[in-house]
Amino acid sequence: MALVGALLAGIAFAGVPATASAQGPAKVEWEACDDARTAQDPGPYSCAEYRVPIDHDNAALGTLDLALMRRAANKPDQKIGSLFLNPGGPGASGTTMAMSAEHYFEPAVLDRFDIIGFDPRGVGDSTPLRCFTTDEDAEEVQSRLVSVPTTRQQISDALSTYRDYGQFCERNAGPLLQHMSTRAVARDLDLLRQAVGDDTLNFAGFSYGTLLGATYANLYPDKVRTMVLDGNVDPSARTTDSLRHDRQRAEGFEHALNGFLTECGKAGKECAFGDGEPRRKFDELLESIRAEPVDLPDGSPVDLNAFVGGVGGALYSPTAFRGLAQDLQELYSVVKPPPGTEPKTVRAGDLDTLLNPEDDPRHDGLTDSEYTSDDAFFAVNCADKRFSHTLGDLPGIAGSWERDAPLFGRYQAFADPAACPQWKGGTDAYRGPWNAATENPVLVVGNYYDPATRYSFAQRMADELGYARLLSVDAFGHCSLGSASGVDRAVSDYLVNLTVPPRGKVYQPDSRPFEAPQ
Repeated sequence: MALVGALLAGIAFAGVPATASAQGPAKVEWEACDDARTAQDPGPYSCAEYRVPIDHDNAALGTLDLALMRRAANKPDQKIGSLFLNPGGPGASGTTMAMSAEHYFEPAVLDRFDIIGFDPRGVGDSTPLRCFTTDEDAEEVQSRLVSVPTTRQQISDALSTYRDYGQFCERNAGPLLQHMSTRAVARDLDLLRQAVGDDTLNFAGFSYGTLLGATYANLYPDKVRTMVLDGNVDPSARTTDSLRHDRQRAEGFEHALNGFLTECGKAGKECAFGDGEPRRKFDELLESIRAEPVDLPDGSPVDLNAFVGGVGGALYSPTAFRGLAQDLQELYSVVKPPPGTEPKTVRAGDLDTLLNPEDDPRHDGLTDSEYTSDDAFFAVNCADKRFSHTLGDLPGIAGSWERDAPLFGRYQAFADPAACPQWKGGTDAYRGPWNAATENPVLVVGNYYDPATRYSFAQRMADELGYARLLSVDAFGHCSLGSASGVDRAVSDYLVNLTVPPRGKVYQPDSRPFEAPQ
């Protein structure tokens, strides 16, 4: 089915209002979920679809459906309200977050709140935003793209890929393309709050979800009861000086990498890459891979793209640090064998953490097989961010960023800064002010070594919001909830009792990287 047809099939047009009456939005009608999604324990879970306007200011554009999943409060007679979740991305599906809530929240939270995950507009099981009609079209466009382009041809291919991507979206994505900003999602969230019967919002947002929370808190400050923002963006820089924000994001990854290598050196034999000087060895390994990829026996190369992606991905989770150190040592023994020895043979299976093998994302369907992905990532980022550079500036920008962030600078430069100037979607973003005061402080959680959302972003988020408390964690990895018991207890006390953690306290994770087994 053509993409426009697929998109419009999930959209009701004028004459089908998003609200049922003058008294406010229609209530959510919860039903049993698909058995496949709640096979382990269907008891507390229910699901729904909820209709919201495509354009909150123009009902004539029609509506779209949002997918929701609820984990009912364990003690409904003591329920405080609902706790809405957003996992970030942008473009990550949030419905099944309700099924993993026990990994993030203390029992007291699960007792007192309905936990509600939802797929934002354009994402997952909500009416999806799709730029391609077939997998073949998507593959033809995206196959030219490498994540770290270094040659003139690779740079040209990257820019032309983003140009073609934007043109496919303009042609196929329909009216939703112009209404994918975080402001629009925040307005959806306010309808959902009312539709589940809550007078005020309780919300936990992770990563990009912190921008959603900050946007909501400034559009509807009098409707916020509690808000936890974990793994924060800098909302002002992200939406008004996006090039600076993304450069600093690359430097944040570099800071996390430096921390990993320092911890590895301190750990000695507990870190496989710790024999010698990990920083020096890493720089030598990077220089070697820049010059020539490591060819594995199965014919697949470990090139700069795979290396940057693998290291960056592993930095998200400290539980991957031991495996990353082992993989780095395996590669180092190939490119820098001890004197008088033959280079070691390394197979893909020896590099599980770095390469993280998954099913091939390319589809081997029939010709014109229907495209079933969604394209919300750039649709949201390019709606929210503001770039003023030209594409001719980009090679120089990438080179400059690479000098300050040798592993991640070029990678970050050829993401949103390359795609968004050629994007055809809407730009109706909320860009501040960010200082509206909520009744209770927003709880802002930041890790010292968070690679994707650096600690200084959390500091700025807390400073920019009208009423906030910064909770600092001396930890690695992206976001903190679920990996630091002290943080979990503080968040629980805040959500349930409105108790704000003490100012200036620094929390510790439950375990440190490379700790010797007990």
